[in-house]
Amino acid sequence: MIPKSGYRFSEKIMLQQNSEAGMCGRYVIFSTPEAIRALFRYGEQPNFPPRYNIAPTQPIPIVRLVDGKQSFALMRWGLLPSWVEEPKTFPLLINARGESVLDKPAFRNAMRRRRCLIPTDGFYEWQAGAASGPKQPYFVRAKRGEDGAPPPLAFAGLWETWTGPSGEELDTAAIVTTDANRILSAIHPRMPAFIAPADFDRWLDCDAVPAEEAAALIKPADDALLEVYPISPAVNRVANDSEALIAPLSAQAEQAAPPQPPKPSKIKKSDDQPTLF
Repeated sequence: MIPKSGYRFSEKIMLQQNSEAGMCGRYVIFSTPEAIRALFRYGEQPNFPPRYNIAPTQPIPIVRLVDGKQSFALMRWGLLPSWVEEPKTFPLLINARGESVLDKPAFRNAMRRRRCLIPTDGFYEWQAGAASGPKQPYFVRAKRGEDGAPPPLAFAGLWETWTGPSGEELDTAAIVTTDANRILSAIHPRMPAFIAPADFDRWLDCDAVPAEEAAALIKPADDALLEVYPISPAVNRVANDSEALIAPLSAQAEQAAPPQPPKPSKIKKSDDQPTLF
C-alpha cells in the first residue's frame, strides 16, 4: 500500500514548493497495479490504491534495476544526496533539471549509478494569471489510446540512499525535468522528462549505458503524446485526493450549474410574417 501521508512537512511548504520552485510538484497514479506491473515488467506484486494528488515528501513508487531485473520500490519524493550531513537544513529536491544532472553535485552520482522510472498517469501544472490573481491549475495526461483510455507513462527519475549517523537509511527520489514542449509552453516553461517503453532498458541500465548516453533521453515530450486541460483549484489542497480533481473544468461547471427555468412560450407569429426573434 502507498500511504497518503509521508513525512511531517506542512501543507503550506508543499504548496510553496509546487507553485514557486517549479514543476513537477504534484502528480497522479490511478492505473491498476496489474496495468502498472505489465508496463514496467517488475516481478513484485504490490497492491496500491489510486492516488490523485501525490505531493512532495510522500512515498512514491519507483522502478529500478536490481541484479539485472526491473524491481518495484517505494521511496520518499524529495531526493537527499548521500553526502548530506543534516537533512533538516537541506532543501527538498523534488525535481532535477535535465540540463545539469551530469554536473550538479546533488545529482551527478545518481545520474551515473541510480537512474529509475517513476510510474504516473499524469501531472498538474499551474499557469500564472494576473499579478494579484490566483494561478489556474491544469491536468496533463497521455492522449487516449486504442482502447479509449489514456495509458500510464514513465517519468525519468533519479534515486539515492541516505544513511544517518545511527545507521538509519532513507531512500529518496526526484523527477527529472526538461524544457516544455509546444503544448505546455503556454502554461509553464518546464515539464517532466518522459521515458518511452522502448527506452526503459537504456535509462535503467547504469552499468551498460553511460550517463552521457542516457542524458540524450532527457528531452521534451512529443506534442502528440499529451493533452492538457484546466481543472478546479481544489487540487491546491493536498488533503483533497479523489478522481474529481482531474475532471475538466468545463464538465465541473456544467455539473454545478443550477437548473435553468423553462423559457416562456413565444407568441406564435403569422406564417406569412417573418421575424428576427
